[in-house]
Amino acid sequence: MIDYSSTNGFNTPYNTAPFSKIKNEDYLPTFKKAIADAKAEINAIANNEASPTFKNTIEALEFSGEKLDRISSIFFNLNSAETNDTIQKIAQEVSPMLSEFSNDITLNEDLFKRIKTVYNSKDTLNLTVEQHTLLEKKYKSFSRNGANLPKEKKQQLREIDKKLSQLKLKFGENILAETNAFEMLITNEADISGLPDGAKEAAKQLAESKEKEGWLFTLDYPSYIPFVTYADNRELRKQLSIAAGSKGFKGDKLDNQQHVLDIAKLRHERANLLGYKTHAHFVLEERMAETPKNVEKFLNELLEKAKPAADREFKNLENFAKDLDNIDKLEKWDGAYYSEKLKQKLFSLDDEKLKPYFKLQNVINGAFTVANKLFNLHFEEINTIDKYHDDVLTYKVTNSKGDFISILYADFFPRPGKRNGAWMTVYKPQYIKNEENSRPHISIVCNFTKPTKTKPSLLTFNEVTTLFHEFGHALHGMLANTTYPSLSGTSVYWDFVELPSQVMENWCYEKEALELFATHYETGEVIPMDLIEKIKASATFLEGMQTVRQLSFGLLDMSWHGQDPTDILDVKTHENKAFEGTKLYPDVAENCMSTAFSHIFQGGYSSGYYSYKWAEVLDADAFEYFKENGIFNTSVAQKFYDHVLSKGGTENPMTLYKRFRGQEPKPEALLKRAGLMETK
Repeated sequence: MIDYSSTNGFNTPYNTAPFSKIKNEDYLPTFKKAIADAKAEINAIANNEASPTFKNTIEALEFSGEKLDRISSIFFNLNSAETNDTIQKIAQEVSPMLSEFSNDITLNEDLFKRIKTVYNSKDTLNLTVEQHTLLEKKYKSFSRNGANLPKEKKQQLREIDKKLSQLKLKFGENILAETNAFEMLITNEADISGLPDGAKEAAKQLAESKEKEGWLFTLDYPSYIPFVTYADNRELRKQLSIAAGSKGFKGDKLDNQQHVLDIAKLRHERANLLGYKTHAHFVLEERMAETPKNVEKFLNELLEKAKPAADREFKNLENFAKDLDNIDKLEKWDGAYYSEKLKQKLFSLDDEKLKPYFKLQNVINGAFTVANKLFNLHFEEINTIDKYHDDVLTYKVTNSKGDFISILYADFFPRPGKRNGAWMTVYKPQYIKNEENSRPHISIVCNFTKPTKTKPSLLTFNEVTTLFHEFGHALHGMLANTTYPSLSGTSVYWDFVELPSQVMENWCYEKEALELFATHYETGEVIPMDLIEKIKASATFLEGMQTVRQLSFGLLDMSWHGQDPTDILDVKTHENKAFEGTKLYPDVAENCMSTAFSHIFQGGYSSGYYSYKWAEVLDADAFEYFKENGIFNTSVAQKFYDHVLSKGGTENPMTLYKRFRGQEPKPEALLKRAGLMETK
């Protein structure tokens, strides 16, 4: 059993997770006990003989199940960042139990009656804005999840939710297994021509670690991206590209096609059961966009602006590849390679020339310095708290008065038990209880190139913006200052959650910020002005193509969730139809996006992938406000803290945004930044 008391939490510094003391065999009994305890708390609320009040019903419900929440956050975060066969097996067992428990709450008639009584008298209760939001959220979480259904339909809902929880886990496990299974060993040095020395050294080191001769490449991003970007051998680029694009699409035991169809259909069935036309209608009711029609209008209006630019850019890239290497047809495995060569030609800007200025530790310090200048935060690396892996860095975050703000975990390198990509997550949320402001524990997880024997970890510029992006999410979590945990930090509408992350990326393009941290790892020389100018000039390079790519993912998501998927029989055929209006490269028969689209089939982005572009409108508009007043203007930063970062989901996001900005966001800021304003 894991030793956790809901009164004192873990007996550790700052109540942090005692990773080293938790054994895999502890999870199942702890989950069972935590669920039983949480059920007892729920029953006590539901069966309370006193008349329902905000305090004894809504607030009591909000603070129930604390132990279960903490254990769940530790377990499922590790299932993403440091998993193994045992943890995955436990996840398959625990997920249906948690789904069942969640249903036990939302389908508890006595509990819902009490909530409904409080909700119906809300206008007479003199609630604060945050209390009003919590009441609305609790009531909707019940009504939107079956509380008003007749008994037999409630049982149907339970069965759907149980199946969905298992299917989503299996989907993710298959992708991780496929990623880990693929290796491309190269023994002829001529086959790695074009690759930067750092990528060669990392591949050599990886081969040695597996007792193999030569250079080993995998589907982990720090291995995959340099190869498809720089390797001159077109056939090997094709081999690696197809391996990456065919995950979950091989008709074998790791195939995800049926999982995709089943997840889409079960979500639709669930939405219909609850009285919604589609899963997207259900999801978007709780988003800034509100309806599938609004999302499709938003995506298609942007597509109308971006597609002509994308077509021109693609034609230019095609002509460039033909002139350079007599390539007749530009394929997907050529895109990154010739884009990089064209970028070098147009801007004399090579990621390999930039990397020496972006030593990982310097970039981390740069993000911290930016946060210090904007929000008076101080980051101190500490080694007094437990880690789940030796690679993890741990920081104590304080403000200018020395007040404790947060614990920050940072996990930057790929390994077999860790899924690809980058994300921010929470090990403990912020909340105020018994007049004590309980501070959050936040984690950022990335997959950057590991240090080699001769070089520290040097980041590409894209990795620099990724770090700042996740750090922006982390700030949203760390600076939370709300009463209730379910409204704290990043617990906001999903099409608002990307604002703090995406706005932080903007500092990576500004001379004033770059000069704080972009110094050569060997000489200490500050990044030259001409390189900064080239970074800025190249910021909109192939932006039309990039925009169309992002829009294609949003449209694919809506095609699965914004209509009845019952008649979809073939995943690839459906996907090709969804991509019709955004297609640039020829289709690759062996590849399928949907079968590895973890954001929407495993994560929480179903009917929400458009959020990235939606938030770009917000972030471009928000950063324009900073630029008008100075990128380190403390009064603008204070407004961003007061009305966005600290407020979580306590109010409608557009209300919060307007309070910060003084107006609604204007799409023109995004189009201007992307260089798409003049596109007809």
